[in-house]
Amino acid sequence: MIHFKTDEEINTMRETCRLAAEVLIMIEPYVKPGVTTDKLNEVCHDFIVSNSAVPSPLNYRGFPKSICTSINDVICHGIPSDQKLRNGDIVNLDITTYLNGFHGDTSRTFFVGSPRKKAEKLVEVCKEALQKGIDCVKPGGWLGDIGATIQQFAESHGYSVVREFCGHGIGANFHEEPQILHYGNFGDGLEIKKGMVFTIEPMINMGKPDLKVLPDKWTAVTQDSSLSAQFEHTLCVTDSGVEVMTRIEGRTEF
Repeated sequence: MIHFKTDEEINTMRETCRLAAEVLIMIEPYVKPGVTTDKLNEVCHDFIVSNSAVPSPLNYRGFPKSICTSINDVICHGIPSDQKLRNGDIVNLDITTYLNGFHGDTSRTFFVGSPRKKAEKLVEVCKEALQKGIDCVKPGGWLGDIGATIQQFAESHGYSVVREFCGHGIGANFHEEPQILHYGNFGDGLEIKKGMVFTIEPMINMGKPDLKVLPDKWTAVTQDSSLSAQFEHTLCVTDSGVEVMTRIEGRTEF
């Protein structure tokens, strides 16, 4: 069952979504060779708490940390640890904040030091795939259009789309209906309507789409050890189109 958000709820959600976006801006200078993902987790946790919010992932279904840190072949749900980032790595930081009764969810893949050319292209394609998915969001459209557009674009560059994870509705609950697939067919799925609030968060692999989950029961990695990138925004369907709630006005790079 989809909970269509009222104007009042949407206005309240803007605060938590803005905070989540600000975390990604704040943490960028810390993403450099030699830093541990535990340190990134600590800095993000402290920033979120200092802004009177709670990091949504912490203790969610047993997840032990406040953010997800997914390096290189880790697709998603990487657990922060004492692992140090190395020059040439890519790392996705997935941030979700809970403020004033609502969640805001966003993620970005960062370059660590000097990016490798192949990694640079993958990350740019993933980021553009997200934007192309966002461009499909408007009343009267279909959720299937989002996934079909992302899949078509990613595969045109020789990449693959992860099937096991998807975007989701969000609000008072971390995960709500509807599910937002990042692959599929145009015209499929539910009709897009005003008041829907959901994430789009494509995971794009350089190699095949297959994955495996490590024994920690969280960390998902590519089966062929190829690189994987992800970007995510929380969106609200408006009267005429879409509002990207986790995008800071004036910032065009993400």
